[in-house]
Amino acid sequence: MSIGNSPEEDDRPSVEDDRIEDDRPSVGRSLQQARIDAGLTVDEVSSNTRVRVPIIHAIEQDDFTRCGGRVYARGHIRTLARAAGIDPAPLVAQYDAEHGGRPAPTPAAPLFDAERIRPEPRRPNWTAAMVAAIVAVVGFVGFTLFNGGAESGPISADPASSKPSAAPSVKKGSKKVSDPKVSDPKAEASASAIAGVPANKVTVKLTAENGQTWMSAKDHNGKLLEEGVLKRGASKTFTDSKRIDLVLGNAGAVQLFVNGKEVKNLGDDGQVQRLSYTRGDPSAG
Repeated sequence: MSIGNSPEEDDRPSVEDDRIEDDRPSVGRSLQQARIDAGLTVDEVSSNTRVRVPIIHAIEQDDFTRCGGRVYARGHIRTLARAAGIDPAPLVAQYDAEHGGRPAPTPAAPLFDAERIRPEPRRPNWTAAMVAAIVAVVGFVGFTLFNGGAESGPISADPASSKPSAAPSVKKGSKKVSDPKVSDPKAEASASAIAGVPANKVTVKLTAENGQTWMSAKDHNGKLLEEGVLKRGASKTFTDSKRIDLVLGNAGAVQLFVNGKEVKNLGDDGQVQRLSYTRGDPSAG
């Protein structure tokens, strides 16, 4: 009779190791908890990710048979994790460990000989370049002569008419009267800021100022412009001819400008907001 454990018994995992591994939540449970923490319903996740509701329910119950294979299951896990604002890499690794490892990559198809043939470099067209240079020189000379004639004014034979024109401003007593043609730099800066936003479109700029947030943006036809996690400090700008629809997963972290005007009090931290804006004053959108 031997004392101690046999080599086979030493290689077996201990009960304590099994209990530690069992304490880790499953992939489906982790995705479900992340969705709940983000304040999103299954219907909202399905609308934002285009993953059907029955498949989301099945994945959250750790049933991956409806995904159509391991490759598609891994893709659904990544999509749902990003929609909930969490890192998908650990969940994909956990899924691979529980389902036989990462699937083997599909070998690339061989290239045809025609695809390997590179076109010969085109020689520069010197004739076209010379014609373009001549046209540019003639245009510049004509523009210079035209502006010079306009600034010099009409030619008069009267010597008195050759006197210089009046100064932009004249002094009356101790006060100086400014020429109304001289523009105010501050007024020009303000007008430039307003002109930077197209009046015939709706422009929305959002910045994750106080933390990261999940976001989704669609145009007036319901076409998805962009969705995903907007990290802290990052900005996105969207433009449409009629309307922009937004979904914010963490409204309290977002700074929002609509048509050049800041929209305040979007919501609290962690609050989900659905917003729509059209052209003009954002308070009317």
